Amino acid sequence: MAFPEHAQTESALVLFSGGQDSATCLAWALARFGRVETLGFDYGQRHGIELTCRETLREGLKTQNALWAEKLGMDHTLALDALGQVSETALTRDAEIAMADGGLPNTFVPGRNIIFLTFAAALAARRGIRHIVTGVCETDYSGYPDCRDDTIKAVQVALNLGMDTRFVLHTPLMWINKAETWALAEELGGDDLVTLINRESHTCYLGDRTTPVHPWGHGCGHCPACELRRAGWEDYCAKRADQHA
Repeated sequence: MAFPEHAQTESALVLFSGGQDSATCLAWALARFGRVETLGFDYGQRHGIELTCRETLREGLKTQNALWAEKLGMDHTLALDALGQVSETALTRDAEIAMADGGLPNTFVPGRNIIFLTFAAALAARRGIRHIVTGVCETDYSGYPDCRDDTIKAVQVALNLGMDTRFVLHTPLMWINKAETWALAEELGGDDLVTLINRESHTCYLGDRTTPVHPWGHGCGHCPACELRRAGWEDYCAKRADQHA
């Protein structure tokens, strides 16, 4: 994959949860930028096990690609307990996942991505980083309004005005679906990267990493995140089979 040569002299900060999307974005950033740091958030999420997947994924990426190993810099984790305290959602408390009033799923944590990007920008400013990468998407997602392209563009404007800087917020997955996200991982790192993300990343809202492992990875198999991941994996595999038929 070809990227502008000047990007190789710049640094990026990737919002890295430990899920499929953020792991793919981390590989995307490592292929593009000269130095990449990662940032995770502990906000009392029900699927907090995702945080334990982050180091395994980072080590796997370094093992698979020597150049990426040189580029991969510090990992940061920020505690945002207050977000969990003010959020009455199925991601921050033991509640059945369902649609809430207003047509949004009750897994929506109001303001989460806006808060994440604000803290990411503050950290990036301290670290001298201009590029911030996040795995939000409005093509194949759960309907969260803070994942939309308009929201991210508005946040970028607000951050640059409020911090008097020129951050660039990158959203590599914004206009692709989950099957295409798997295909992007294959393009970036081949079958080894696809296998790493499949086996070691975590997406399930319920934090289920019990065995046996599904063909598409760990998860309960019935929450919205698992359903999206499974459908994307099956679509990706079907298209690969057609290509090799």
